[in-house]
Amino acid sequence: MGRLTASVLPRLPPCSRLRWVVAFLLSAGGAHAAVEEENTQRPYVVRAQPGETLRAALHAATPISVEGQRFHGYTRWNVRWTFRWWREASGRCAITEVKTRLRTEVQLPELLTASQEQRAVFDRYVQALSHHEQGHVQIGRDAAQAIDQAIRQMPAASDCATLERDANALGHRLLQDHVAREKQYDQRTRHGATQGARLN
Repeated sequence: MGRLTASVLPRLPPCSRLRWVVAFLLSAGGAHAAVEEENTQRPYVVRAQPGETLRAALHAATPISVEGQRFHGYTRWNVRWTFRWWREASGRCAITEVKTRLRTEVQLPELLTASQEQRAVFDRYVQALSHHEQGHVQIGRDAAQAIDQAIRQMPAASDCATLERDANALGHRLLQDHVAREKQYDQRTRHGATQGARLN
């Protein structure tokens, strides 16, 4: 079996409130392969004071800080893969099984106290913010599926050490491609502002 390989994006202290697991099916070489997906929601509490702007309330409440910049929503995703191979009598090795798991964690605000006007603004804002964060989840999902399928479709190698090295290198390369795609997504959307996640 190939060694466990993983990539982890920045983490915050755990405080899970809701979790669910879904298996996504994709076609790979004529067979169906399942990427196991575990999603966690980690809301943080916001209490808006009378007369306070929603921006100020969110800025004071958010625990999310990345490179000195505060955000109202954030997504972390993690891809892990393992694989098995079969060694032929000639010494050549081929992949026989791949297991890939995606974990995502989305952190969004939860407004507990607010005026009717503050809540109306918040509801519109958090819907757009959630939509933006689901874009990050989808990039993680795409990464997991791309890695699973690419390793599954690798040709046999001259020996098992080469196969393991090449499979893990391929996984990490695809992972970095999707990390770069995620950065482009934030730049293109201005962290969700062009998708409606902005406050006056």
